[in-house]
Amino acid sequence: MIAAPSVPRGPRLVLLRYLSGALLGRTFIACAALLGLMEVLALLEQMTPILQRHLGLYGVLTYMVLHTPLMMQTALPLSLLIGGLTLLTAMTVSSEMTILRSAGLSALGLMLYLLPATFMLGVISTVVEDQVTPRAELELAGWWNQTDPEPEKGHSFWVHSESWVAHIGYITGRGRQVHDIDFYEQGPDGLLRRARHADMAVSGPGYWLARNVKSWTVPEQGNIPAPVPEAEEKIPSDLSARQVLRLSLDNAPLSISTMRRGLKGRESIGQSPAWVRSAILERLFRPFAFIVMLLLALPVVYIPPRVGFRSWLPVWCLGAGLLFIITQGVFRAMGNAALLPAPVATVPGLIIFTLAAGAVLLRNEDK
Repeated sequence: MIAAPSVPRGPRLVLLRYLSGALLGRTFIACAALLGLMEVLALLEQMTPILQRHLGLYGVLTYMVLHTPLMMQTALPLSLLIGGLTLLTAMTVSSEMTILRSAGLSALGLMLYLLPATFMLGVISTVVEDQVTPRAELELAGWWNQTDPEPEKGHSFWVHSESWVAHIGYITGRGRQVHDIDFYEQGPDGLLRRARHADMAVSGPGYWLARNVKSWTVPEQGNIPAPVPEAEEKIPSDLSARQVLRLSLDNAPLSISTMRRGLKGRESIGQSPAWVRSAILERLFRPFAFIVMLLLALPVVYIPPRVGFRSWLPVWCLGAGLLFIITQGVFRAMGNAALLPAPVATVPGLIIFTLAAGAVLLRNEDK
C-alpha cells in the first residue's frame, strides 16, 4: 500500500501553495526561454520581408506579439516537463524529498499536490489554443496581407458558399476584396449550370459585389453560348471577409465552436471531417496530456541524494516526455488522414504513457 500524506490541514495548504508556486514559476521561466528561442528562429525567416515592407521595429514587434500564442501551445507542454524535472530534481538533491518522505508523503502523494497547478496549466493551454490563437493568427494574416506590396503574387485557393463554389486568385484589404475570381453554380442535378468570372469582388452584408463580370450559362444540351458581360453583379454569399481571410491560410487555427459548425455544414473551414474530429478531441484532452507530462517527470524523486546532478535519470525522463510528444503527433497525423478514428488517435497514447509512468513509480515505491 502507498502511504497517504499524514500532514495536518494547515501545513498541507502551505505545502500546496509552495509546490504549486514553484512549479508554475519554473514552468513559466522555461516557457519564456523556449518562446524567445522560437521567436528568434521565426524572425530569421521573416525579417527580410518585414524590412522589405519598411515596417521597421513596429513590424518586428507586431509579428512577435501576434505569433506568440501559436508557438505557446507548442512550448507550454515541454516547459511543464522541464519545470517539473528541474523542481523535483532540486528537491531531491537538496534532501527536501527525504524530509517529505519521513513525514509520510509518497511520490504519488506529491503528485496530488502538484496536480492542481498542472491541470491549470493544461486549461490555460487549451484556452489559448481555442480562443486566443485563432484570433491572433487571423489578425496576423490580415496585417500581413494589408502590408503586402505585391498581393497579386499570393497563392490562389478555393471557397464555397451556400449556392456556389469559387476559385480566388488573391485577396487584398484583409479579405474584403478578392481578385481574379471564378464562380461556379450547380443545378439541381449536381451538374455545372452557370459560371462567372470577375476581375474583382468586394465584400458586402450578405453578398459580394462583383465587378467586370463575364457570365456563361451552360444549357442542358447544345453548345455553350458566348459570355454575357456585365459591369457589376451582386452575388449572394454567407462568407464574410474574415472567413475568406481565414480560408486563404494553409493551416488556419480553428476554435472548437468553428470546427463544430464546420462539421454540421454551417461554415466553410477547408479541413476534412477526420482532421476536425481529431483536433476537437485532442484539445479537450489537453489538460490530461499535461498530467501525463508531470507523471513522466516524477521518477526523478528516486535519485539518490549522494548521486545528485550526476544522475542520468532526468535525461531519461526528458526523453520519455519527448517520446510522448512524438507519439501523440504520430497518432494525431494518422487521425488527420482518417487512418484511425479520432478517439483511437487521441486516447491510447495518454493511456499507454500513464500506465508506463505509473508502473515505474509503483515499482520504486515497493523497493
